[in-house]
Amino acid sequence: MGFAKEKSFIEESEILKVLGHPVRLKIVAGLCTKECNVKKIWECLELPQATVSQHLALLKNKGIISGKRDGAEVYYSVVHPFAKRVVDILK
Repeated sequence: MGFAKEKSFIEESEILKVLGHPVRLKIVAGLCTKECNVKKIWECLELPQATVSQHLALLKNKGIISGKRDGAEVYYSVVHPFAKRVVDILK
């Protein structure tokens, strides 16, 4: 094993840290199957909208999810391939 992949391991470890929170992992797992808006996410998780929004902001800032605006709503989906692989492995 060489050290050429060190940078990749750093990025992957950051993704794993973010996915280490159960709420964020649930959000990413759900978004791997279907894109959703914030209201649908917090209704499904039965959590306050502000809590879900904080988690979504962190996931978006780390490049794990992306939002697509449709009128007044934003629909989120998973865009990071490693995050998708992690969820697939856990299923």
